Amino acid sequence: MSNNVYAFQGYRGLSSAELFLWVSLDQTKRQLGFADLAATATWLLSDNDVPIPGKMKTASEGTSVMSIFLRKVINKRTERRLATITWRSFSAKGFKFVYTRHLGAFVGRWIPVVDLVFLGYDATAIVYRSIQRYNAMVKPEDRIG
Repeated sequence: MSNNVYAFQGYRGLSSAELFLWVSLDQTKRQLGFADLAATATWLLSDNDVPIPGKMKTASEGTSVMSIFLRKVINKRTERRLATITWRSFSAKGFKFVYTRHLGAFVGRWIPVVDLVFLGYDATAIVYRSIQRYNAMVKPEDRIG
């Protein structure tokens, strides 16, 4: 780490690490908006934390508030079985395909997957843009990558 000192939005005497922190926080503030709030809310509402008695042993435990709501709102059955993704833990091994004919269950199981993609894009964009902006502000010896 160098002894270079930087300034950012009224903060003076920042080290390169401190500058990167402030640039990243500013970039996060710019990137996140209502859509991210909605994605986070639906992600939290899709957690299987509502106990359901009488489920089969092979089924994942519990159900989500999102699933209960969408099964009531979209109470339609399809002729074909629709593929959905469920997971037991946040790992690649925890994912499995489950089929349903209930349209509400189908929508409810895909919303968290879309949320993950959406929030993953935002996290990637924040990191990439923070590094680009930081590198444009600092001396060559303090650049990342």
